[in-house]
Amino acid sequence: MKTQKIYFTAIAGLALLCINTAFACTGITLTTNDDAIIVARTMDWSREEMDSFYLIAPRNYMHQSMLPNGDSGGMIFAGKYGYVGLGLEMSEFVIDGINETGLSAALFYFPEYGKYEQYDPTYKSHTLSDAQVVSWILSQFSNIDELKEAIKNIRIVHVDPRIDTLHWRITEPSGRQVIMEITDNGHVNFYDSKLGVFTNAPNYPWHLKNLNNYVNLKPGTAGPVQFGPITLRAFGAGSGLLGIPGDFTPPSRFVRAAFLQTYALKQNTAYDAIATAFHILNNFDVPLGVQFAPGAAPDDMPSATQWTIASDTKNKIVYYHTMYNRTLRMIDLSNIDFQTVEFQTHPLDITRTENIIPAQINTAQQNQ
Repeated sequence: MKTQKIYFTAIAGLALLCINTAFACTGITLTTNDDAIIVARTMDWSREEMDSFYLIAPRNYMHQSMLPNGDSGGMIFAGKYGYVGLGLEMSEFVIDGINETGLSAALFYFPEYGKYEQYDPTYKSHTLSDAQVVSWILSQFSNIDELKEAIKNIRIVHVDPRIDTLHWRITEPSGRQVIMEITDNGHVNFYDSKLGVFTNAPNYPWHLKNLNNYVNLKPGTAGPVQFGPITLRAFGAGSGLLGIPGDFTPPSRFVRAAFLQTYALKQNTAYDAIATAFHILNNFDVPLGVQFAPGAAPDDMPSATQWTIASDTKNKIVYYHTMYNRTLRMIDLSNIDFQTVEFQTHPLDITRTENIIPAQINTAQQNQ
């Protein structure tokens, strides 16, 4: 494993990237007629391109938590389960993934609303960095109840205070899903996520209450309505959702995702639902520039949505595409022997170009 000094250097570099960075991810959950659960999300980071990778971790792989100030002796945990995840910058920073039991875990940015415990070296052997919570969950648990019990005995902390707080979505293959948020100096809150939608701040209960502001929205076309002496008619289909927020703030993305997910046609199979998930999340791709003042946006990458992932927890398959290449790629966990496979990471894009296939054209002259 890496030394603690390298850990701290890497996380400090990540902190510098996070400062004043728009980190605006959107998550949805789909169910199918054959009882598959699809969890999907965008990974948005608008300041600069991140070093994104996918990771395969075997059973029994030894993890150790980073600690503040380059301290050593953080919590050590051996993997009970193998897992696949997508991450950023360093192999310890896994953003989203599933393990061999089908349990899914993902982190989302939660600025200003979370509050962890203060780091106390007395408890460092039971201390876990927030950036490694996803790895801990995926390597240790097969269900949410196990997580709830185990988290009572650990302390989740910042490694670098320049990185704002996080919150997490955890999903079982059964469809049970919870949101985990840490507030009030380390108090861990679990919220049942029956809706399956997730974004960023404020806290999860606030987002659910905010949906009441859109009680008038509905699928289909509104009207016609008699308006005094005239009749009002919609200009086109879909006017029942007129007024749905279109900006990229977390509350607006939550509302938009909730309605699009809820009213999307339920699919028969996981394969079909994966396609639906990516179509829904296309609505949340962030064009580079819209989150900055004019002239302040970087101009060296194609999108602020750096990648999108959808995981089939029933069949244990991870799908993703990136801002460079919209072709869907897949990692099938059933093809991995987690007892013997080596720990490994690979870049999401081998070449950073779109996979463009020329259309077939018949050039033969027709008989006159």
